[in-house]
Amino acid sequence: MSIHSTRLAALRAQLAHDRLDGFVVPLTDEHMSEYVGAYAQRLAWLTGFQGSAGSAVVLTESAAIFTDGRYTLQVREQVAADDWAYVAVPATSIAAWLGEHAPAGGRIGYDPWLHTRGWVDDTRAALAARSAELVAVEANPIDAVWSDRPLASDAPLVVQDEARAGVGSAAKRAQIADWLAATKADAVVLTALDSIAWALNVRGKDVAHTPVALAYAIVDADGTADLFVAPEKVSDAVRQHLGNAIRLHPRSAFADALGRYAGKRIAADPERAVAAIFDRLDQGGATVLALRDPVVLAKAVKNPVEIDGHRAASARDGAALAKFLRWVEAEAPKGGLDELACVAKLQTFREATGVLLDTSFDTISATGAHGASPHYHSTPESNAPLELGQLYLVDSGGQYADGTTDLTRVLPIGEPTPEMCDRFTRVLQGHIALATAVFPHGTTGGQLDPFARRPLWAVGLDYAHGTGHGVGAYLSVHEGPQRIAPPTYPGGGPAEPLRAGMILSNEPGYYKAGEYGIRIENLILVEERDFAEGATMLGFETLTFCPIERSLIVTEMLSAAERAWLDSYHARVVAVIGDHLDADERAWLAAKCAPIA
Repeated sequence: MSIHSTRLAALRAQLAHDRLDGFVVPLTDEHMSEYVGAYAQRLAWLTGFQGSAGSAVVLTESAAIFTDGRYTLQVREQVAADDWAYVAVPATSIAAWLGEHAPAGGRIGYDPWLHTRGWVDDTRAALAARSAELVAVEANPIDAVWSDRPLASDAPLVVQDEARAGVGSAAKRAQIADWLAATKADAVVLTALDSIAWALNVRGKDVAHTPVALAYAIVDADGTADLFVAPEKVSDAVRQHLGNAIRLHPRSAFADALGRYAGKRIAADPERAVAAIFDRLDQGGATVLALRDPVVLAKAVKNPVEIDGHRAASARDGAALAKFLRWVEAEAPKGGLDELACVAKLQTFREATGVLLDTSFDTISATGAHGASPHYHSTPESNAPLELGQLYLVDSGGQYADGTTDLTRVLPIGEPTPEMCDRFTRVLQGHIALATAVFPHGTTGGQLDPFARRPLWAVGLDYAHGTGHGVGAYLSVHEGPQRIAPPTYPGGGPAEPLRAGMILSNEPGYYKAGEYGIRIENLILVEERDFAEGATMLGFETLTFCPIERSLIVTEMLSAAERAWLDSYHARVVAVIGDHLDADERAWLAAKCAPIA
């Protein structure tokens, strides 16, 4: 029996002890985070799945794991089919699946600190059709059988000074106070870790790749706030930075504090605050306003200091990736290079900047068939050599105090096939179409998404992920509410109009199962465009500069305008990152960025 089969059996025994007929296991933490600390990696511990999005349901006689199109291949490589059924979302949901598979009259457990109230309501309604019950557990049963579960991080808080943040915490809290006055609320509960980091101008190291600290905050109508964080994480410097307007409490005191708002109007975000928070506020006699966290949009619209910081971070990071691509191009054809060696080498180029604080996510280093899994993560077990005839895809980013980066490039190992070049060119055409889009105020990313897909659609092809996600300012590499994707795709939700100052990714792709993957990703900034007629529209400024592989481009497929864009982009690449390279590297870059024939 494999280790994960043993763990599944242990969980079933615990469920029997707890008088439960099933349990739901999401990949999140008490803050509804996308990326979570090691202590909250319950799904990976139970199933072996290493992706960044997914859920599972364990019943007495069966179990299922739920993933979206980004992980169709990966979940089958990492999770045993003997133990788990593979279920695709959003084609179905946990609630719908339980409505068909839960035992009649059964008791299905869930951890109220790991699910939203909306999820609870939907799942409870689905179970009612089978006369089954959704049961909130006092203690997570996985924690009872995870004997070596890591402790939550005790890393200290650090100050993100105003010189990098652009706006002081007092001004940000005053903005929140204005929002509270407008909504006639007495306070707002902030649970999203990046919202707390942004509002208080602090950062942390509690979650891999995301500079946040495990904490909760409640901001009052006068702009003061209560911060719930482990006391050992707060240094004298941080205490001085927070000032007297921020009252400090242990993180463990947060749940009880929610019971002290009887008769008050308290705002909480139904997408980011878990069901347990709403339950505690209700039980304490508060009037709960289910409203979006006011920090979400304010944080998404970057100020001039944050934008300038991102430009600087992108320049050094693009140069590091260019150095890496030059190295791969020279070394891979010799043989002996593999995916994990590439991850390590790219890390050395980034560390050579002297200011790298972390990567912004686990580097996707994928050769050949692995590239067809959009969120593939190389492990010692899956590590593959780069071989002639393959495409190599690298998707990576860095965390710097002045910005968060994310970019993807593809290069051939040896001679690419005509099909590879055709698909790469179509992805490039979609990338250019989005980069050059001009659109009116009020346009959503979902409305722009077809721009990037049209060249693939023209020949009956598509890709099963969104085209763009928001990016934070030395915060989360995946940031809402802005996105460029159909509403039904992963990360979907209410359509959000794009606004000047938002940063997003532009990353169309194509994936051929069992053979190769292609993705071209730059970050783009929404900016205003003025026209002679007086109308003000919106467009994009490209922020990422790194050469796009010319040997994969079918030049005759490009229009004159597309060729002009590519030549202009490559001229900017040379101008922006050239000073970060030595003479030999600059000569290589000049050749890679020469005008397209």
